[in-house]
Amino acid sequence: MTASIRTLLGATALCATGMAAAAETTLTIATVNNGDMIRMQGLAGDFTAKHPDIKLEWVTLEENVLRQRVTQDIATKGGQFDVMTIGTYEVPIWAKQDWLEPLDGLSDDYDAGDILPAIAGGLSIDGTLYAAPFYGESSMVMYRKDLMEKAGMEMPEAPTWDDIAKAAEAMTDVSAGIYGICLRGKAGWGENMAFLTAAANSFGARWFDMDWKPQFDTEQWKTTLTTYLDLMGKYGPPGASSNGFNENLALFQSGKCGMWIDATVAASFVTNPNDSTVADQVGFALAPDAGLGKRGNWLWAWTLGIPAGTDAPEAAKTFIEWATSKDYLALVAEKEGWANVPPGTRTSLYENPEYLEAAPFAEMTLKSMEAADPTNPTVDPVPYTGVQFVAIPEFQGIGTAVGQQFSAALAGQITADQALQNAQTLTEREMKRGGYIK
Repeated sequence: MTASIRTLLGATALCATGMAAAAETTLTIATVNNGDMIRMQGLAGDFTAKHPDIKLEWVTLEENVLRQRVTQDIATKGGQFDVMTIGTYEVPIWAKQDWLEPLDGLSDDYDAGDILPAIAGGLSIDGTLYAAPFYGESSMVMYRKDLMEKAGMEMPEAPTWDDIAKAAEAMTDVSAGIYGICLRGKAGWGENMAFLTAAANSFGARWFDMDWKPQFDTEQWKTTLTTYLDLMGKYGPPGASSNGFNENLALFQSGKCGMWIDATVAASFVTNPNDSTVADQVGFALAPDAGLGKRGNWLWAWTLGIPAGTDAPEAAKTFIEWATSKDYLALVAEKEGWANVPPGTRTSLYENPEYLEAAPFAEMTLKSMEAADPTNPTVDPVPYTGVQFVAIPEFQGIGTAVGQQFSAALAGQITADQALQNAQTLTEREMKRGGYIK
């Protein structure tokens, strides 16, 4: 064998080795343990059939744990994940720190221009998308129509907090195991504080004034927290300080909640007769207000982003295009019906007559999302953006610490006044440490 032939064969072997390596690209995907994400994993065979050179490994975590894991990994350049499930809070902050790969060069078929403007705006820097929305949501009231009828009441489409209190009282029947209202109590900036921050906006409260001074010592925050504690103390389920989205979803689906104010994405689950014992009795209304011009609803998207430094950015982008595409919505519709497609991301979905007919909650979802304004979230002006969060890096830690105080108040471990005082003190300390105030 001549040297030239040996060289050619060696090069061929190296090429084959490189092709084998490419054929074995593995994406590690960090995601949250909610119904839509679990469904995505179940349908991922469609992706791997189309892309046999890409294997998928899933790391599925509870919401608070997911946030801790992905934040630690991306901040330390740990490289554990190729695709991360992150939210509207993280995307712009991380993009500005060059922690995320830009999602430029998406295919024409993907049609990025179809993404709802309110959602796309929160995921973009200077017009460049840094994460793609898997689903978008606001929050709204989900209630038992049969219990309202039994009480001789009707839920207004745009209720006040007084309407909510009256309905919760009327629907509560502890002897039958039915509680008038279920709300998040589990501590976390994206758990109880998502609900409470959005509710606070409607009562005229703010996290900070225009000089970044914390505002937990105001009457507006006292009204917010005492209203919440009063509702849950009188009409809520026991052990509510441990309940987040998934726990309340299970309570509502099993008929134990007369009313639940939470993410609009839950609507497809509470109306699914395969999962919900009250599927045919669920009504929907806007999140409540207090007559001040702001409703207690949030704006959020769970998105898929690519951490900078991944060794498989193109494969990751290919997966994200599949999971957030129009074709994926059609796949879910084919397998599980239009009512179960991930909502709140694409304009075309809300123009689709099949979806509008199948999803009785579609119109209320869109109205709720349109009612939230991240750039003007409060009654009085604030120096921050974000409806149920404050878009600064420090908020993740501060929000969870405050959430722990409010959860302790719900559990009866401290008073509302103590919780607010503690929240004020710890937030002032962290804002001084961050250089926002002296």
